[in-house]
Amino acid sequence: MLKRIDIRQAGARNKLLIGDLDGDGRMELVLVQGNGGIDDRYVPHQVQCITAYDLDGHLLWQKGAPDPEPGRNGSDFPAQIADIDGDGCNEVLCVMDGRFRILEGRSGREKRSFALPGEMAHDCIMITNISGHDWPSDILLKDRYHTLWVLDRHFNLLWTHEGNPGHFPWAHDWDGDGRDEVMAGYDMLDHEGKLRWSCRGLEDHADCIWVGDVAGDGRSMIVIGGSVTVMYDADGQEIWRYSGSVESQHVALGKFRADLPGLQIAGVDRIIRGDAGDVFSETGRDALFLLDQDGRQLWKEERTTAGWLTIAETVRHWDEERLDYILAYRRGGGVLPALYNGYMEVVTSFPVDGLAAYADLTGAGFTHVVLHDDEALHIFANRPGTLDAARPGQTLKQSKRLYSSTLYPGGEYE
Repeated sequence: MLKRIDIRQAGARNKLLIGDLDGDGRMELVLVQGNGGIDDRYVPHQVQCITAYDLDGHLLWQKGAPDPEPGRNGSDFPAQIADIDGDGCNEVLCVMDGRFRILEGRSGREKRSFALPGEMAHDCIMITNISGHDWPSDILLKDRYHTLWVLDRHFNLLWTHEGNPGHFPWAHDWDGDGRDEVMAGYDMLDHEGKLRWSCRGLEDHADCIWVGDVAGDGRSMIVIGGSVTVMYDADGQEIWRYSGSVESQHVALGKFRADLPGLQIAGVDRIIRGDAGDVFSETGRDALFLLDQDGRQLWKEERTTAGWLTIAETVRHWDEERLDYILAYRRGGGVLPALYNGYMEVVTSFPVDGLAAYADLTGAGFTHVVLHDDEALHIFANRPGTLDAARPGQTLKQSKRLYSSTLYPGGEYE
């Protein structure tokens, strides 16, 4: 462990965002607390408090006041870090007290705020490039399961969509025209919000969406986790469907195996849900799995402990190996967060439990994993070293993965 940072001043049950707020060449760590007193199966969270720390553990600023009984991390909190105005400096975007707020990253000072386009338009925030600008500057908002709104950076409404947008839509320029299309759950929408095509025969809603050249043939495929795991091409042709799961809660693309062509698809099968009255009950059971590029199962975990809320993500550049790893955390049942290889072997087990985020915090080219609970942030790396900036004063880029932070991780494999 490289660093432990006391975060008790940020309050409990936070979500962690990562971004270079002050342009010094190091990432800052931003803790977001959601509001309590709601049933987030139906009502989306707003932000209660935001607290920013630097890598030395200094509290830089705080917006709002921590609530002793905040919301739990059972759904997204509406907050992101992005350079929304294109000035080269990151802002913190959030929905707080019923308004969409743009905060200066360096100070937390409010730069602008806007009325929401709908009362429940705060389930999550996604940054897109619907308008075809030189940088992603449009904002996608949604309610839990019915409506999404797309606005420009001045908060002019561009279009809305009624349907089943799932947990976290994904925007990508599939047709190469300089404007993003939106995979809104099981519906592909063009940059004007018109329906291009829909997935067929999928139940409930989309839990996560990934984009990548799975077969290595130059085509960007769409892999969706939901009632099953399914892969489509950008024109709506289903390529394969994996039905060997009860509920494919998470998927993650990566090059986890050197002996196989193309990419592999890691995932989490939510086999048995826990007690309905307690979203964090450990009475249920889930399992990691891995598919090859054709959707064939390579392996599936046989858990002997309870726990049904695992999150799985792809971690790249953890070490000097060319392969990626599967980061699995929030496992429950006493199973600590760990990095797994493509053979379901633990490469690194982290000695503390908690929620996780990851990024190259210093610009040195290797990924740090950050685990946090209610008391501390724990920063890990594959090698000893410092948290000094590799290039002091050179702002670290905010990647699409970092400005698309969600409890239901999707992504792009490039």
